Amino acid sequence: MKNPLLFLFLLLPLFAFAQADAPAFDIKAHYTKYEYRIPMRDGVKLFTAVYVPKDSSRPYPFLMTRTPYSVRPYGEDEYPAHLGPSPAFAQSGYIFVLQDVRGRYQSEGEFVEMRPHIDRREANETDESTDMYDTVEWLLKHVPNNNGKVGIWGISYPGFFTSASIIDSHPAIKAASPEAPMTDEFNGDDVYHGGAFMLDANFEFYAGYFRPRTGLELPTKNEGGFEYGVTDAYDYFLEHGPDLKDIADPIKNPLFDANWQHNTDDDYWRSRDLSRHMHGIKCAVLTVGGWFDAEDLAGPLRTYRAIEINNPGIFNALVMGPWVHGGWAWAEGKSLARVSFNSATGEFYREHIVFPFFEQYLKGKDDAHLPEAYVFETGSNVWRQYDAWPPKTARTKTLYLHAGGKLSFDPPTSDEAASDEYVSDPAHPVPFINYAATEVPREYMVSDQRFAAKRPDVLTYMTDPLQDDITIAGPVSPHLHVATSSTDSDFDVKLIDVYPADYPSAPEKEARGRDVPMPAESMGGYQQLVRGEPMRARFRNSLTKPEAMTPHQVTPLNFDMPDVNHTFRQGHRIMVQIQSSWFPLTDLNPQKFVDTAKATPADFVKATESVYHSPKAESGIVVGVMPQP
Repeated sequence: MKNPLLFLFLLLPLFAFAQADAPAFDIKAHYTKYEYRIPMRDGVKLFTAVYVPKDSSRPYPFLMTRTPYSVRPYGEDEYPAHLGPSPAFAQSGYIFVLQDVRGRYQSEGEFVEMRPHIDRREANETDESTDMYDTVEWLLKHVPNNNGKVGIWGISYPGFFTSASIIDSHPAIKAASPEAPMTDEFNGDDVYHGGAFMLDANFEFYAGYFRPRTGLELPTKNEGGFEYGVTDAYDYFLEHGPDLKDIADPIKNPLFDANWQHNTDDDYWRSRDLSRHMHGIKCAVLTVGGWFDAEDLAGPLRTYRAIEINNPGIFNALVMGPWVHGGWAWAEGKSLARVSFNSATGEFYREHIVFPFFEQYLKGKDDAHLPEAYVFETGSNVWRQYDAWPPKTARTKTLYLHAGGKLSFDPPTSDEAASDEYVSDPAHPVPFINYAATEVPREYMVSDQRFAAKRPDVLTYMTDPLQDDITIAGPVSPHLHVATSSTDSDFDVKLIDVYPADYPSAPEKEARGRDVPMPAESMGGYQQLVRGEPMRARFRNSLTKPEAMTPHQVTPLNFDMPDVNHTFRQGHRIMVQIQSSWFPLTDLNPQKFVDTAKATPADFVKATESVYHSPKAESGIVVGVMPQP
């Protein structure tokens, strides 16, 4: 089955979607298309489609997207239905530039997955920054009626190319919007989270959608997903066993193989981490992400912070909304599955944030007045504006785990039981959703966790009903004391908003996936996932140098989960769940200290896990709490 969002992205490489109620705008009637093969400094030519307004009464800025997903449709008489981040852009007038990146589709050269940036280049060495620089130089000289200003934007992989293209940027680049940019794939983006391999999403992507090129090629009609032969990825991966070599064999994709074989933060990953190279940026930057982006939630936060540190003096802003991967570009944004946001957040972003941003920096219309951090606060469902992110007014507090499944801001006392324990069995892992699906459903990041709370291999801690609203803003950082009977284990931590029993019912909403209906049901007692993240204990001290756990030894386990901006409303409860599998969202941990890329089925063993909550071995979740108005 195809991931529906990814499928749409592959069909429309600009990730731009017209709204159902938007007036029709005929691109072909208002733009003339040209196709060029632009030479780079090493002689490689990159295929580039340029759409120029037919109205030549005024000059226009360039607005560019560089993509590995194809700049279809090809042919100077073939036009896409949409151009730009929203319909407003084509109507306002830009010179739109779409480029197949090096080694993809109609561009020459070799494609390298997340091509590393070169800080000190030899003559004729190239990376994405030089390819953008050479492209801008060519466009300024060869496309008439331009105003000398260039903007660039893109979502997900095109977001990575946006970030990479503005390092040591060409002086004509005046504005950039990296959106859900892939940034550090071993540390929180698509491939690894806390050292755990994001199995389901990577298998789906590399099995059907993204494969090495065999030469200059055009998109084919049969580009599509993998045929699992079953309706549930949970069953598929269990049947194929825990050995990643066996799982990888049916798809035979070297890009997928590189991901699971590089299972520490080695030079392969560090060289591809753009946050280490975000310097020399001379343009205004608007970095965009979604609080419920299952693919690249960490990337926007890390990109924004790296630009802020390394490029003083430029306008650098962060936008975070209640969106799935790329949802700000195409959805109304009123809800995600059963969780409502009470307003059209996607439409608000397109009309009041991204369009004014580019209009200001590429056309001189000084009416954007954007703050440094424009973030949506879920729970209370309001937009907040801050002069920094995380907000400076957030105060660090700890939600402590207690005996009897209690959770509070008070530390444990001496008369409490020391720990809770459960048995983690790789043969019967905890699922990440409670229904059948082969894709990673868009809604899993807000899905109901009541099914997990009922399992004996999931620990649950919960506050009393809240007497006042509590708003958490910024990172969520588990600080645990744990032990295992074996030499390695995962500890997956989930922060959950528990709705009151009398909360109103939700009407029938959008489907979870493409084929899973969602009938109306009660929201009373709904356990909404707010943030969840795995942590493989072997990486507790370093993502580069894994270390075995000593059996039965109490061990600190501290890590950071991606930021949140969420209000737990009065009458709700805050819940924390801890478990040691999250399948098949992440791969199975053998629960022995062996190389997971070489593990055999015999290496996968049961383990008894303990989480401590005594005064001498506290466990809790460190959060930033905002003062209430």
